[in-house]
Amino acid sequence: MANKVYGSAAEALEGVLFDGMFIASGGFGLCGIPENLVAGIAAVGTKDITIASNNAGVDGFGLGVLLENRQVKKMISSYVGENAEFMRQYLSGELELEFNPQGTLAERMRAGGAGIPGFYTKTGVGTVIAEGKDHKDFPTGPDGAMETYIMENGIFADLSIVKAWKGDTAGNLIYRKTARNFNPNAATCGKICIAEVEEIVPVGSLDPDLIHTPGIYVNRIIQGEHEKRIEQRTVRAA
Repeated sequence: MANKVYGSAAEALEGVLFDGMFIASGGFGLCGIPENLVAGIAAVGTKDITIASNNAGVDGFGLGVLLENRQVKKMISSYVGENAEFMRQYLSGELELEFNPQGTLAERMRAGGAGIPGFYTKTGVGTVIAEGKDHKDFPTGPDGAMETYIMENGIFADLSIVKAWKGDTAGNLIYRKTARNFNPNAATCGKICIAEVEEIVPVGSLDPDLIHTPGIYVNRIIQGEHEKRIEQRTVRAA
């Protein structure tokens, strides 16, 4: 079995990064983000990156660091809030942004991982999301009435970066609760997938029925330290 375990993010990213690359990143806000791998990309200084991710986290942490470093050329995202630099760059025309509804973005990643180049969805029909996309009618309405769908492309990235709770030395991954979010879909759609986990265990330690991402999709894996920040801390009045 090929050795998939690397000692650090820098080691795992060596020979993978290049300017102008396309990266699919798991996570939602600050939940389940591959923060060590993102920091490793920031340290290398890779430029003109296109990133597919639900959002860009917050200022100064996670993908927000890559934005502040001007390493990102384009974001394919569902949500711009919580990151002032993301909003500033977009509104000033410094950053390309392709808006996707969340379900569409998740399915685009899943489709790419399944080798599906495109699919039709009703989401976004009649909005700016549909502009320039192929439209087609299907008999899916009441009594077979025709309804309009738009075609979305599957995402095929150069690199997938994901964060899981546990992983074994073969790359099998288990995500914890809502940290699963976009990670399983993102893991499948990259030519290379690098996973960071909180704990690496021997092969055979994970219950096969609980594995979310099979190791066949994962090329490299690291164990990292994670801050687990709270994105929006809300408390009741005293």
